[in-house]
Amino acid sequence: MMSQPRPSKTGRAPGAASQDAAPGPRGMAVHYSIIALALLAGILFAGFCALGTWQVKRLFWKLDLIERVEQRVHAPATDAPGPAAWASITPQTDEYRHVRLSGTYLPIFNTLVQATTALGSGYWLVTPLRLADGSTVLVNRGFVPKRASIAASTPAGVVHIEGLLRISETGGGFLRENSPATQHWYSRDVAAIGASHMLSNVAPYFVDAKEKSETASDAPVGGLTVISFHNNHLVYALTWFALALMVAGITWWLVREDKRRRARGAQRQESDHAGQD
Repeated sequence: MMSQPRPSKTGRAPGAASQDAAPGPRGMAVHYSIIALALLAGILFAGFCALGTWQVKRLFWKLDLIERVEQRVHAPATDAPGPAAWASITPQTDEYRHVRLSGTYLPIFNTLVQATTALGSGYWLVTPLRLADGSTVLVNRGFVPKRASIAASTPAGVVHIEGLLRISETGGGFLRENSPATQHWYSRDVAAIGASHMLSNVAPYFVDAKEKSETASDAPVGGLTVISFHNNHLVYALTWFALALMVAGITWWLVREDKRRRARGAQRQESDHAGQD
């Protein structure tokens, strides 16, 4: 009579293959999959860390920009850049500079640009200012509530303006394109406005007139420039670094579980061999 094989200490028949054993096709496939995932995770971790670091650099750049703009706004007014300096004007070095200029308004070329302000919806009244050297600077005289306000009284003779230098706003706004042919404007596009009125030697910037630049009863309301910078770089940086930590955590857990699985498989193999002996 043949004797029945004794059960092993693990409760399985001797010689039964362990699914957790490190050797064998299935165990090795799982192991190599973990290695591939770890390599992919390493790439993702490095990428997320790089993006987080870039956002930190952007954060410090933005804070420095805000500080420089605040200094420009509150600095004493200086002469607005003349034609010789126009080519070197950039948003980084000149936007929101406190400037002064003198000249004569050309009200025949008044332009209304759609605007939304703290006073409600309406228009910016933009008027060309002809300077003594023959150049022209567009001046945003301020806010008017309705289109009929294009007939607002304009100071005669030589006027002295103080305000903030602004960079031309090309294209349009409010999800609409500027229409020079119909004089419907949604952004203060200096070149396009100047061309529509056939003005020459127009500065590549405009000036937002300061508050109470004009005193007439129907005068536009100046001084409504909104100085605001989107600064979400810290949130973005934390998000990227959090994703990097998540990838690292998941990878650590997978590698740890793979090691435990392989260790359990090795122990079961030893147990099986001991049972056979």
